[in-house]
Amino acid sequence: MLKMQLSGRKYDSLRTQPQPVKSRHVAVVGAGAAGLVAARELRREGHSVVVFERGNEVGGTWVYTHRVEPDPLGIDAARPIVHTSLYSSLRTNLPREVMGFTDFPFMTLAGENRDPRRFPGHREVLMYLKDFAREFGVEEMVRFETEVVKVGILENGKWKVRSKKTIFFNNENNDHYNDDIDIINKNEVELDDEIYDAVVVCNGHYTEPRIAEIPGISLWPGKQMHSHNYRVPESFTGQVVILIGSSSSAVDICRDIAGVAKEVHVASRSVADETYTKQPAYDSLWIHSMIHTAHEDGTVVFRNGKVVLADVIMHCTGYKYHFPFLDTNGIVTVDDNRLGPLYKHLFPPALAPGLSFIGIPWKVVPFPLFEFQSKWIAGVLSGRITLPSQKEMMEDIKAFYSTLEASGVPKRYTHNMGESQFEYNNWLAAQCGCQGIEKWRKQMYLAASANRPLRPDTYRDEWEDHDLVLEAHEDFVKYTSKSDS
Repeated sequence: MLKMQLSGRKYDSLRTQPQPVKSRHVAVVGAGAAGLVAARELRREGHSVVVFERGNEVGGTWVYTHRVEPDPLGIDAARPIVHTSLYSSLRTNLPREVMGFTDFPFMTLAGENRDPRRFPGHREVLMYLKDFAREFGVEEMVRFETEVVKVGILENGKWKVRSKKTIFFNNENNDHYNDDIDIINKNEVELDDEIYDAVVVCNGHYTEPRIAEIPGISLWPGKQMHSHNYRVPESFTGQVVILIGSSSSAVDICRDIAGVAKEVHVASRSVADETYTKQPAYDSLWIHSMIHTAHEDGTVVFRNGKVVLADVIMHCTGYKYHFPFLDTNGIVTVDDNRLGPLYKHLFPPALAPGLSFIGIPWKVVPFPLFEFQSKWIAGVLSGRITLPSQKEMMEDIKAFYSTLEASGVPKRYTHNMGESQFEYNNWLAAQCGCQGIEKWRKQMYLAASANRPLRPDTYRDEWEDHDLVLEAHEDFVKYTSKSDS
């Protein structure tokens, strides 16, 4: 791995960059964290950038709304989609030092609307992303309230991007998220076709829910929903609720509603079939093995033999990759949540470097990973970095798939990284000729991951990695100092 000493660079948007071999006109789909850092790195490399954002502000999934979709399960393809899965009480499950972009530290800032906690609430993350966008002038590249409806490749290798601009009227506050507005009847739409040299897809993957398969569920009379449509606990007052899943959302939401619900039962495939345990500090929260069957009398039977008469089943079961706007003539597909073929989770070989995806890996520290991916894409598009041949990239992908298969890793976990993300980030950094991930960041991630199951209710406020915090802040000074090094 490439190892370099941290320089004393300040985080300013006018940093001198190497002269690119070629400047390209690039479309970025989405102005969430991935789209923002992609835009910054592309422009740093000398490219012309347009960011398409269907919302009216930057931040992507970190923009909270009380609205939910009319289909609580999120399986109706024709439903109006809400592009966030935030619940009101959500706090980060990683410390802010780990989360930030490498040269724009996620620092605690003064202000009545700022959240000083080390594991802040979702609003603080949104404010950090807005700070980032302002600092580097990214907002000027964003076309707000403009949705990409189709992306397709042309015969000359360029890309045609069709976008839809919604013109709002009869609405005093221009608040098109108001629940009472009929967008189809009260607004006009303008379509626009443009040609780009490359398209970088940064649309996220937290809007198309995955649903657990439960025998007998079609006859079960209760309410089903996905955590994508959970916001606040009050509607579950006095009810018996079953949550399916063992990820962060299930861990948080079960505790969120335990204070108001009559009973909360959490079912997970990751626990043994005989599991049935009551959670300490909660009178009405139980952990079970997975659901065995559901019945038309309202009962749900778990694999541990327990029977519960439930009002609600909430699927905290993750999401599918979904690119309804993308037309690649079948070259890029999603198969059992494997997006492919992708070289290093980024480039489809037959379409590289004109098409790339940022943010496909999961179980990662997202912002730094987006940043390294963006640096590589920007360098490849400028010609400063050379990709292997199409044949070599396909051989690498096939070897990767074979390794997963030999290790018994299901196809749906193709993009699940975990601890291997740090090796991946460092590989990308080496390709770009920049510094890799800091040692303290990896150690802090591992410390938080170990602390979380030990203190599920308090890990955000009780930790023991104070030495790593000090090390991180020593690094941050190098970027935030106003004096030249």
